[in-house]
Amino acid sequence: MGWMAWNWHTAVFFLVIALLLALMTVLAITRPETPRRGILRFPTTRGDRLFVSLIGTAFIYILWIRFTGGNTMWAPLVISILYVTAMFRFA
Repeated sequence: MGWMAWNWHTAVFFLVIALLLALMTVLAITRPETPRRGILRFPTTRGDRLFVSLIGTAFIYILWIRFTGGNTMWAPLVISILYVTAMFRFA
């Protein structure tokens, strides 16, 4: 697999995604949820909000790298955390 950039950063990324999916599965089993309408104006569940949060975070990082060159990645991390918090709180 030399053609891929497998390093510890990549492993942590996929591990976090796997843990989030496992957490969502456990929450769905132990604490079922009814969809709620928020700022998105359509009913969403925890899984929907997680998916939208992951896609939005990817776009935040892509746009950050595009417009700033990606010298530091702390600012998009803070923006992403605020975005995910808002998505789970208000969406």
